[in-house]
Amino acid sequence: MEPDESAFMDSLPDNTRKFGEGTMSPAETGLGGRARVIVVANEKGGSGKSTVAMHVAIALIKRGLRAATVDLDSRQRSLSRTIENRQAWAGRVGRNLEIPGHICFDGQIDYPSAAGHVTADQVLADTIETLMPTYDCIVIDTPGHDGGPMRQAHALADLLITPLNDSFVNLDALGSFDAETLGVTGLGHYAATVDEARGRRIAAGRQPADWIVLRNRLSMTASRNKRQVDAGLRALSAALGFRYVEGLAERVVYREFFLRGLTALDDLDEATIGARPTMSHVTARQEVEQLLAALNLEGTTGLSAPAEERARDAA
Repeated sequence: MEPDESAFMDSLPDNTRKFGEGTMSPAETGLGGRARVIVVANEKGGSGKSTVAMHVAIALIKRGLRAATVDLDSRQRSLSRTIENRQAWAGRVGRNLEIPGHICFDGQIDYPSAAGHVTADQVLADTIETLMPTYDCIVIDTPGHDGGPMRQAHALADLLITPLNDSFVNLDALGSFDAETLGVTGLGHYAATVDEARGRRIAAGRQPADWIVLRNRLSMTASRNKRQVDAGLRALSAALGFRYVEGLAERVVYREFFLRGLTALDDLDEATIGARPTMSHVTARQEVEQLLAALNLEGTTGLSAPAEERARDAA
């Protein structure tokens, strides 16, 4: 028996199924255009996807844009938990912290059958389409494994951000290398997924995603491995057509932010962060700001004229 899409939607919690209830209608927003879809994805867990997604969403709101977040990782729920913690902390300290509109797919959307995958894909596509008129940007955080909705998210992406840990074990998902020359010798399984998604967009008459690979969770010390990974990513960038950007360092402060749902972009005062700010907080903010400048989040497509005007006003 094929899964029923309406039954799946009915099974979701009210805060997921009725997302947008009480917000402005598409007509009231005056946007008219389509939101820019930003997908943070990798088939490896522990690469910092949720941390990047949270910082991207808060950065967009601070720039005057209406941002929604979608968490496809129904098991880990890292992004959802971060947002819940942020809401709770804002109430506790009496601060008006920016909160994105949020959906977490708390049901099982990776159906085992081929027909089920089609249904799950359509649920995600319909959900994103519903958000389009109301928001300027939609940030999708994905699980660290392949699946129908994961692939559908890639096909929806205007901007695809792939955080990657600093090792050849992680680079193997993008491509294989000669052990002696470090030349690229083949296409990795995740690169094939992205290539397929880009092809789907081109076939539909849309521009392929702007793909950024983010070298993330960097160690603070120089090493031969770091130099080799850097060379490998530069070679892959030329072969696969992605932009290569230095990401975030491995800092304790990012892990500390989770319980309060904070980001490096929030006010660096004791009341907000719950402790005396340190140089680690300042360094993390500078690092995040440099990363955001390199990402070019708003891009040249996907934002309506009113959204661009709001972003300029916020700046």
